[in-house]
Amino acid sequence: MQTTNNIPKLTVVGAGPGDPELITLKAINAIASADVILYDALINVDLLKYASPTSEVIFVGKRKGCYAYQQEQINQLIVQRAKSFGHVVRLKGGDSFVFGRGAEEIDYAKSFNLQVDVVPGISSALAVPASQGIPLTKRGVSESFWVITGTTKHHKVSNDIALAAKSTATVVILMGMSKLENIVALYIQEGKKQLPVAIIQNGTCENEAVGIGTIETILQVVEDKQLSSPAIIIIGEVVAERTGLDRIKREVLELSNSHK
Repeated sequence: MQTTNNIPKLTVVGAGPGDPELITLKAINAIASADVILYDALINVDLLKYASPTSEVIFVGKRKGCYAYQQEQINQLIVQRAKSFGHVVRLKGGDSFVFGRGAEEIDYAKSFNLQVDVVPGISSALAVPASQGIPLTKRGVSESFWVITGTTKHHKVSNDIALAAKSTATVVILMGMSKLENIVALYIQEGKKQLPVAIIQNGTCENEAVGIGTIETILQVVEDKQLSSPAIIIIGEVVAERTGLDRIKREVLELSNSHK
């Protein structure tokens, strides 16, 4: 194993929802100081420009059914690279403590006596709805919101979705597109066919795509617009409160003009 005078350290960094400008200054500084960067599939690769030219950069991303590395291998790679080279930055999409397994990686690193730190990121659960003018809470409409994984580690629909469907809260579902039919069925059981739904694919990125409907219509909307993962599902009356952002108006106008 190569030796280094650098102190073995892991920093878990949240890279934000996709737009490379939606990253914190602290995150940029961490990337710049890294000896090794292990980055995920959902980060914007433009962020790697902040890395030192001497840094080792390794893709360890996971997509559904496709793994560059298994989680156990990523954990081992963190420790090996930290002991060999020093500062390892684990660059993860959104916020690493929101379904990002950042806490697991920190616990593993600490068990090998690595120094550890975390840089919070802007979670896609918050930023993506906001980028489309959808307020997760609004006075008189929604008093709270749930953020739920659509698929558990056992590849089942989260039981929390059934609980959330009984409430009046806004529900934001991550990693839920493969379970959309099941989710719709849970809401129909609660008599909420007309509840508004938004699905935002590749949120905050240039190739962002949006589908708006209701529990009753959203499956057809997804089929018509060919929406797929990675996408965020937002369910609740707040979807109908979507604010007419100037940016949205401008994009719609540009789209209209392009078809003339």
